[in-house]
Amino acid sequence: MTGTPAPPAVDVAPAPGARRRAPGSTAVTAVAVTSYSIHLPADDRFGTTVAGLPRVDPACSSDSANTLLGRKGLLYKEPATRLALCAVHRALGLPDGVRPDATLDPGTAVVAASNLGNVATVVDVTRTVAREGSRGVSPMAAPNASSNVIASSIALWFRFGGPNLMVCSGETAGLDALALGVLLLRARRADRVLVVGAEADDETAVAVRRGPTADVAAPPLRAGAACVVLEPVARAAAPLATLTVGPTVRRRDDVPPWPARVVVGPGHLDPAAAWGDCYGAQGVLQTALAARLVAEGADGVAVLCGGDDDGWRTAVLTPAATGRQP
Repeated sequence: MTGTPAPPAVDVAPAPGARRRAPGSTAVTAVAVTSYSIHLPADDRFGTTVAGLPRVDPACSSDSANTLLGRKGLLYKEPATRLALCAVHRALGLPDGVRPDATLDPGTAVVAASNLGNVATVVDVTRTVAREGSRGVSPMAAPNASSNVIASSIALWFRFGGPNLMVCSGETAGLDALALGVLLLRARRADRVLVVGAEADDETAVAVRRGPTADVAAPPLRAGAACVVLEPVARAAAPLATLTVGPTVRRRDDVPPWPARVVVGPGHLDPAAAWGDCYGAQGVLQTALAARLVAEGADGVAVLCGGDDDGWRTAVLTPAATGRQP
């Protein structure tokens, strides 16, 4: 892609521009989604529409992330990290091509979900050490071998000084990350949490995801990212939806009855079936879609995420009252 601005990723709700306060002593009982974004690079293997779900326009790829993020600082960044940075950039409503120049925000936490985001680097480093010893590993590649590289890169890039967590828990990772974000708010460890999911689809990631017993009917892995911004309902200037995350259950039959008529997930309105499987990011992506549906008038939307190996988890989004409470 050239230096022209990247096409905007659809499904973006700009976050409020008001300055965030430090965590207070007021108990947090309800958590709201206040912003969201979905960042899916163009991929000829997949369609762009799913009946019942909003259309998602193609976004810039990891190779052209500089059109959205600016050129400085992206060298040696993993593809999944670049996509995650793009998703956060969009969710915060920042202008294209400009890196934020902000003071440290100790009230904003980051929880990232990704199972395969840096697996290619881990494999490359392991092979290099086996062939040449540790001295053969480039100092520029070594930081990307950390499983926390996506979450820490987001915090450093956007100057977020709150708690910083990385979740790599399989197919429920996205909703596990959302549950941790809710917990951080209710424990008053942060007054805003950015929950980000990102996956790459390089050769190594595809091979690991497929495994030795590939299911040919399963949706193929797709590179993509999504971001959901969480805040306490009582302090949110413009809440889009109230979020509740359910517990993990072992079997799909153990999932409780749906409290909402619209369900986003396998067997229902399933974006993975048409757009590809974002694996660790899928729960965040589906929650962002659910927030869009609620913002457009749905009474409530349930999110289903998981699989037979990793268990199942649900989240429910319902309309939130607008206006900050005193």
